[in-house]
Amino acid sequence: MGKKNSEYISVAREFLEKLLGGFDRKPLFVLWNGEEVLGDKRDTIIKINFPWSLREMFMDASELSLAESYIYGDIDIEGDIYGIFPMAEYLINKDIGLIEKAALFNLLRKLPKREKPYAKMHAELKGEKHSKERDAQAISYHYDVSNEFYKIFLDKNLQYSCAYFQTGKEDIHLAQIQKMDYICKKLYLKEGEKLLDIGAGWGGLIIHAAKNYGVYAKGITLSKNQYEFANEWIKREGLEDRCKMEFRDYRDLDENDKFDKIVSVGMFEHVGEKNYPIYMKHAYNLLKEGGLFLNHGITINKLDFGKPRSEFIQKYVFPDGELLPISLISVFSEDAGFEIRDVEDLREHYARTTALWVKNLEEFADAAIKEAGVERYRVWRLYLAASSYQFSVNKLGLYQTLLAKPVNGKAGLPWTRKAWYCD
Repeated sequence: MGKKNSEYISVAREFLEKLLGGFDRKPLFVLWNGEEVLGDKRDTIIKINFPWSLREMFMDASELSLAESYIYGDIDIEGDIYGIFPMAEYLINKDIGLIEKAALFNLLRKLPKREKPYAKMHAELKGEKHSKERDAQAISYHYDVSNEFYKIFLDKNLQYSCAYFQTGKEDIHLAQIQKMDYICKKLYLKEGEKLLDIGAGWGGLIIHAAKNYGVYAKGITLSKNQYEFANEWIKREGLEDRCKMEFRDYRDLDENDKFDKIVSVGMFEHVGEKNYPIYMKHAYNLLKEGGLFLNHGITINKLDFGKPRSEFIQKYVFPDGELLPISLISVFSEDAGFEIRDVEDLREHYARTTALWVKNLEEFADAAIKEAGVERYRVWRLYLAASSYQFSVNKLGLYQTLLAKPVNGKAGLPWTRKAWYCD
């Protein structure tokens, strides 16, 4: 075994040098025997835990195989996790000729196969894509992990969406309060108005709006955990007469029950392209004449739209999630009858938000692993860090779009946005 192990070490070293020789920001690789290989960027450490790890990572040459190698412990990523993403982009964009590719695969074949297959924990949804039944499964997979797990890395109000930074130095709790208040100001909420929150999470925004703006707020969610948590929170706050959360699909909302204002934060990504027109038209019909709808969601860079979706995200994070460019979202909004009054990109804010979530998750890793398991901890650490990186390099955007339903051509809005920035 000693001779065989020495051969595997030699093959692993040669493979990494051939694969990454032209990349100038290489993380430090540490082989299973403790030997250090490469390493221009030594604050990011990738530990190759077993002789078969590289074969499992690169034989399929896919994003998914790289992610699963980390999720299931074939490798560890220590230190600065963000250091792996420039390397991943380099490998995706690298033009490898047939001779070089053959040489790399021949090296991988000299390494052993994994002794046992992964006991995979990815999503397995049933039914027609973006049907009510399947959407409920997708939402439950992501959001019903554990309320305690989300408490570990989110703010005190459990805001699982882009925060709003006025200086960039705020902690995550203050930045999320600023986000909720910014949304309420953009909607020009007034006491006594009816507010609907489509995809209301754990209820933080409807509670904030009811307490601070005197509205009657209703939220809907497809997560049982969120539904139960929100209603218990509303009861503790003594807001049962002004605030409620319902376990309901947005398509089941009665269009005869009209609202003065509607908001949707981080839900649009779950709707699916084929259902976007339905979603927008339904929101339009639920809104009173003269009302406002603020849609807040993640978008994809137009140049990347239409490319294959991330298998890692689809299987382990947001099954059936779909992102659109802001230009197409605007078309669907106008087709539904809305007037677009304001469009604001907050992607730098989301890069900062997700980075703070990663920091919290890493700081309290032991508690997160105890609550949700090591595999889920690794999934969330990888996806949140990848999201922060993609927001920072403009692969992803975060847009707040303010839409109006004018009466006889009049939206009834102030001449300026001054009210949004006043304390």
